[in-house]
Amino acid sequence: MESGYATTPFGRRPMTLALVQANTAAREIPEGSLVEKWQVYRWLCEGKSIVGVGDRALAVLSGLLTFYPDDQISEENGLMVFPSNAQLSLRAHGMADSTLRRNLAELVNCGLIIRRDSPNGKRFARKGQGGALVEAFGFSLAPLLIRAAEFQQAADQVRADNRALKLMRERITLHRRDIHKLVEAAIEEAVPGDWGAIWRRFRAIVDAIPRRAELSELEGIVTELALLHDEVDSMLESFTNSTNPSANESQSERQQSDSNTHFTFVFEPAFEKSRAAVEPVSVPTEKPKGYPIGLVLKACPEIADYAVNGIGNWRDLMITAAQVRGYLGVSPSAYEEACHVMGQEVAAIVIACILQRAQHINSAGGYLRVLTEKARAGEFSVGPMLMAALKANGATARMTG
Repeated sequence: MESGYATTPFGRRPMTLALVQANTAAREIPEGSLVEKWQVYRWLCEGKSIVGVGDRALAVLSGLLTFYPDDQISEENGLMVFPSNAQLSLRAHGMADSTLRRNLAELVNCGLIIRRDSPNGKRFARKGQGGALVEAFGFSLAPLLIRAAEFQQAADQVRADNRALKLMRERITLHRRDIHKLVEAAIEEAVPGDWGAIWRRFRAIVDAIPRRAELSELEGIVTELALLHDEVDSMLESFTNSTNPSANESQSERQQSDSNTHFTFVFEPAFEKSRAAVEPVSVPTEKPKGYPIGLVLKACPEIADYAVNGIGNWRDLMITAAQVRGYLGVSPSAYEEACHVMGQEVAAIVIACILQRAQHINSAGGYLRVLTEKARAGEFSVGPMLMAALKANGATARMTG
């Protein structure tokens, strides 16, 4: 049973304004609120770095939850648990008494439980007639009920960050492998260029990668590697074009022929010269009004994993795509140009499709630039790209015009 006023700690433990605030919040729980106790615990385990709680404190919290008789925490079921330290130690895998006290204090300081001490500091419950609980002294689990949504958001954020970190590491691995092999091939084939300087730049970037890097650190490294990768590709392409001037024409013809067959889409097209330099064409004004947001998410479900609050409309998709482009190694200028030429909605769809096939695309930034040039020349439509993504996922959908 919760009292209507804040209780101060027993003994030498000080009272703080944070404890007063926690007590006040515990008296303002919306009627009918409830949450599954082990679900909240799992969210805390996942989002512990954001919440600021340690592993040992979570082990103690797990022990406290075992004393709560119901699976769902609610005011109706009561919010108090009152085990002795000896009982709690047994359920916290035999934790030493001093360690137990320290971690209980950490749970209180993190705002995960509220201490309600009796006059003598003991934990117990007083029952009235009929066995009804009249008063209890121990630990209140009210914060777990009040802050459940906050803990869920923390867990979602950590999962999104981990996915982004994994994608960043994959991009770094691909860039390292490709640049290494391309430079070796260039040296072996005696391609003109200062390959020694490029190799030293490459090694300087790679050697600077921290063993335990944060997401923000890896973003900068991916950008540097992507720029170097583009430079190496450009040098090799120039050399190839100079030795075989008819290659571009035949390559363009093959690509144009392939792009109209059963809506198949080549996710790594060869670089080709735009006809816009010869024949000016108006920039396309395609808007994805005929493509429902549900169709895009069905074709490219992975982008939803990077949206903490989900994707429910075009604005959510565009915001998430702007974030994901950094994970893919697409420079801000390349994405800004794509948005200007294709439109923000179409550019967001393209980023979603690139993310869906990220493992099969060597340079997402170079690939987006090629599509932007095609769109500028009026040679690109996002429809076949979506259809190819749907086909690759084994999904079937029908566009509504």
